[in-house]
Parts: sequence; C-alpha cells; structure tokens
Amino acid sequence: MATPAQWVEGARLRTLPMAAAPVIAGTAAAQTLYEARVVPALLALVVALALQIGVNYANDYSDGVRGTDDERVGPLRLTGSGAATPREVKTAAFACFGIAAVAGAALVVLSQQWWLAVVGLLAIAAAWGYTGGKKPYGYMGLGDLFVFLFFGLVATLGTTITQAGRLNMDAWVMAVSTGLFACALLMANNIRDIPGDREVGKQTLAVRLGDPKARLTFTAELFVGMVLPLLLVPGNPWVLLVYAMTPLAANAASTVLKTPERRELIPVLKMCGFINLGVTVLYAVAVFVQQYVG
Repeated sequence: MATPAQWVEGARLRTLPMAAAPVIAGTAAAQTLYEARVVPALLALVVALALQIGVNYANDYSDGVRGTDDERVGPLRLTGSGAATPREVKTAAFACFGIAAVAGAALVVLSQQWWLAVVGLLAIAAAWGYTGGKKPYGYMGLGDLFVFLFFGLVATLGTTITQAGRLNMDAWVMAVSTGLFACALLMANNIRDIPGDREVGKQTLAVRLGDPKARLTFTAELFVGMVLPLLLVPGNPWVLLVYAMTPLAANAASTVLKTPERRELIPVLKMCGFINLGVTVLYAVAVFVQQYVG
C-alpha cells in the first residue's frame, strides 16, 4: 500500500501550475470584457485540477501495466514501483475523472453552454486514451497535439466562454501561449524518457523527432509562447509585465539545449509549470492594472 507521500508524488503536484494557468488566463481574458465571474472560475479550476491529477494516475496505471516504467529515469511511479496495485491507481484515476465530470456538469448548467458537455466528455476520453486502451495515442506521437488542444485551447477558451459567453483576441492569444507551454513541459518530459520509450515502442513526438530536434522543438515552443503576448501590448502596455518570466524561460531552454544528462532535465518540468503560471498571473495583473489603476 502506497504511503500518503507516495500518492502525492504520484499525482505529480509539481505540474499543477499547468492546470491552474489556463483558468487564470481565461478568467483574465473574460475580465477584459468585464465579465469575469468567481463561481465559474472556481468550477473550471476544479475541472482542470481533477483532469490533471487524473491523467497522471491514468498514465501511471497504463504505463505500469505495459511495463513502460520498468526502467524509469524520472520520479516514482506507483504502479511501476509496486508502491500501489494497478487497481488502486486505476480507481484513483477514475475518481478524479468523476470529480471533473461533476464540476464540469455544474459549469455547463451555470453557463448554459450546453455544447461544452460534449467537449468535457472528449477531454475525459482524451485523458484516459493518452496511454490507456488498445491504441493509446501517446504511443503514436499525438500526445503533444492533444495536450495543446485540451490543456491549452479548450481549458483557456472554455474558461472564458463560460464566464463571458464569447471570445476575444486576448483569450485566443493566451490559449495558444498556455498550450505551447504545456507542450514544452511534455516535450521536456519525453526528451528525458527517449531511450526507455524507444525500447518499449512508445513513439512519442520526441522519439520520432530524435534527441537534437526534440530539444530544438522544446526551445521553439517556449520562445513562441513567450512572444505571443506581445500581440496584446498595443491594447494594454502592462502586458509587458509577463516578460519578467524571460530569465526562467531562458534558463529552461539553456538547460535542455546544453544538458546531456537526462536526470538533469527533471527540474525543467517544474520550470515550465512556473513559467506558464507566472505568465498567466502577470497577464491577469496587467488586466487588473489597466482597468483599475490606469
């Protein structure tokens, strides 16, 4: 039986800033339309956090039973290490998906955006299908695309539209930016795992690209994610505040480009989470300052 500390580690709580970031960005974008609302924002946050934790447990379970984690460089996995039984980890994953479904249903009813119910079901299916099922898309190199769609576009735009009922340029720019940061985190994770994934036939995008191109792709994702908010500066010069995160982004890119030791890439995952969170929080501050300070 896993200890409480092992369950926390299994949930990958260090990546939770990636779940909060699109909700913050989407809520701030809604506020540019003077439509930010607390209750829908909190419900969106519950959905994002539950899906984030659920997909981590789902990946832990599916990779563990497939033997993908038998030779692992990164942090502890519950199933692969034997700290918890596959059934326990699978149950934890579906419990999280259930919480996401309940919060999502409440959000749909509150916002009257009924079509989002279908999107929510697709998000849960995507969370399980990343490494679960007979043909997991994460093993075919499609994980990055789905992360961009669901942890970038869907999470951010969904947060905005459930509060404001419509979208604007701010929502789209920040959705793409957060999606790219989420992809960068996944790419760093998969660069670290290239040797092991290649051995077990897990054809992630990093494996398909090869080590050098994967590292360049990571850098490009960070760079474009950081540059995109410049599109919002003409309407709100305070958006330049997000560039306080530039040193951390430069550090992450430098580490990935110059570090051959794969274990040393593990801190980059945390860096990506805080880059995403920092950019979205500073964007929200920029919106507040423009509207209430001038």
